[in-house]
Amino acid sequence: MILDNVRVKPDTRNHKGFFVLEASYKLVNIDGNGWALICLDDYACHYVDPDDLKMPRGWKNSVSTEAINA
Repeated sequence: MILDNVRVKPDTRNHKGFFVLEASYKLVNIDGNGWALICLDDYACHYVDPDDLKMPRGWKNSVSTEAINA
């Protein structure tokens, strides 16, 4: 599952406890331990709590379409 334009809520912290920049990220994956991997670019990625994400409009439709086409 890869989604573009995922934003983080204010005061979101990564798995190490550091604040994450409020920006538009790419959601790469949600792992089995419950962390969401989000990337700003090819070099800046963070593991965050999925509850701290603001998903883009229509994301459920794009995920459903992806699952059907897989």
